[in-house]
Amino acid sequence: MSSELLKMAEGFSMVAESLRMLAGQTEMANPCTDRAEDTMQEKQANTAKTDTKEKKVTIEQIRAVLAEKSQDEKTVQIRELLKKYGAVKLSAVEEKDYSALLVDAEKL
Repeated sequence: MSSELLKMAEGFSMVAESLRMLAGQTEMANPCTDRAEDTMQEKQANTAKTDTKEKKVTIEQIRAVLAEKSQDEKTVQIRELLKKYGAVKLSAVEEKDYSALLVDAEKL
């Protein structure tokens, strides 16, 4: 049972990190409204598409995708994905692997 609680705590931690990152990026007066949420999601989708094609992928982008997948109860798959890149946590992934990791994370 304690391992299950640890898994849940890790998932909440990932979600909290993602929310902190999103709070720092949003410039909306009231992000709680439906329209603001829709706009924020569109902005994230457009940013992810643009960044994977033209710009360098950031750890914050990966964290946001992983947090979303964690909410979809894919924590085990996330851990396996991080292991594929030789890491136990996201901050241990090498920067050269960010693009590939983001693509793999989006496929989960």
